[in-house]
Amino acid sequence: MSDVIVFIFVFLLLALAVKGSIRHFRGESPCCKGRSGDSGTRKRLEGPVSGEILVRISGMRCDGCARRIEKEIERIEGAVCRADRKSSVARVEYDRPLDEKKVVSAVEKAGYGVISIEHGDNR
Repeated sequence: MSDVIVFIFVFLLLALAVKGSIRHFRGESPCCKGRSGDSGTRKRLEGPVSGEILVRISGMRCDGCARRIEKEIERIEGAVCRADRKSSVARVEYDRPLDEKKVVSAVEKAGYGVISIEHGDNR
């Protein structure tokens, strides 16, 4: 009888873990201890946008992940970032020459990987 109780207990724990994992990978739960809301104030460029790059990122699962990436990239002078977890892309606009190595370093510092970088329209 005790074996049946242990089996049921383990089965319930496993079911809850699988359910949480599915929600996590769909981006429906706050992984990385992120919040689902926007933080409010956004960084703005000092001058007109001179160009943009699209950074495809691995490991970005939720809005908290996206905000962490935005925060690290926006530490780069002259850059603003909007990351989208659904497409796993961060759009980085800049108003002065931008060193792509700094962008890669910022993404890695946030704990994610860069798959590719594409150049957008130069304005």
